[in-house]
Amino acid sequence: MMAGEAEDVRVLFGAAVRAALDAWPALQIAVENGFGGVHSQEKAEWLGGAVEDYFIANADLELEEVEDFLGELMTNEFDTVVEDGSLPQVSQQLQTMFHHFQKGDGAALQEMTSQINQKKCKVTATALKTAKETDVAEEDVDSVEEMEVKEVTATNDGATADGVCPQPQPSDPDPQTIKEEDIVEDGWTIVRRKK
Repeated sequence: MMAGEAEDVRVLFGAAVRAALDAWPALQIAVENGFGGVHSQEKAEWLGGAVEDYFIANADLELEEVEDFLGELMTNEFDTVVEDGSLPQVSQQLQTMFHHFQKGDGAALQEMTSQINQKKCKVTATALKTAKETDVAEEDVDSVEEMEVKEVTATNDGATADGVCPQPQPSDPDPQTIKEEDIVEDGWTIVRRKK
């Protein structure tokens, strides 16, 4: 492989790494909600370069090492512990990209980047307000605070509507299941199992 080709493949590898990280819902949510502070977006951009450099500096990484590295970066930079099962998937994807880079297979890197961009889901966390039961006496309304609930939704950016990014159906609590004694003083709600 000639020097110019190697540089081109390195650029393709970097683009593929950034595409994989940009499509990672855990990172998307951390950036969108500012878990990394006011510079969350800059940290996410830096993360792509850091991961690329990590692979270049360590040619024969094991999957667990990649997982540990990504997990550590998410914890240190975004105060986020990734427990959704996506860490092994993203690590495997990055490792596959690196193997293509080592072989000089720019076409495979372009194909992976293209597939990621087609399937990429935009994940957003939105705040929903749920009101207290409607049959509460008016004088009790002042003592009851509204509860804020985070709902995570995925929207499909560019892919066909063939179920690539299924939309979660919001589930509103049944007003009869939330009783006044279940809402404690600090605003938390006690959730009980149906009998």
